[in-house]
Amino acid sequence: MTVQIIGKNINIGDSLRTRVGERLEFATGKYFDGGYSGHVSIEKARSGFTTECAVHLDTGIVLHTHGEGDDAYLAFDRAAERLEKRLRRYKRRLKTHNTRGPAEEAISYVIAQQAEDDEDIEPEGEDTVIVAERPARIPVLTVADAVMALDLGAEPALVFRNAGSGRMNVVYRRHDGHVGWVDPQTGDS
Repeated sequence: MTVQIIGKNINIGDSLRTRVGERLEFATGKYFDGGYSGHVSIEKARSGFTTECAVHLDTGIVLHTHGEGDDAYLAFDRAAERLEKRLRRYKRRLKTHNTRGPAEEAISYVIAQQAEDDEDIEPEGEDTVIVAERPARIPVLTVADAVMALDLGAEPALVFRNAGSGRMNVVYRRHDGHVGWVDPQTGDS
């Protein structure tokens, strides 16, 4: 499993690099059977150290954690504790919920947002700008599982097929920190 460890304003020594690798391997091995890759960034700031940790599991889940401390080891340990907590929750969810069915294929689009000043400009035909396109799978989840996946990942929203109703739903992180849920109804009221 590959883990990239970088330091900002700090020289990462062999001891810290070994500790990070071993701790990540232990945590993922304890709570997850598949493979993973990771990225750990340790930065020296004025008041101490901060660690950003991202682990990509083979299942497609991406876990992001953050830790702060007086030294680099303490900052990483706090991030690793949060990572272990999230992996433990993920493992518990997998044990209690069986998969609901195969996911559907879809394509994700990121569309350039127009500035509000450009309202009077008419678009030229069908020249809509698509900034990024990537294939994605739309999972079949319960709302609780979708909220868990939103909490584990770094994305602001998640599109999924509701296991209960079979309709496409969206959960998203609101500006106040709570989670919003969109469950579109058919035209029949």
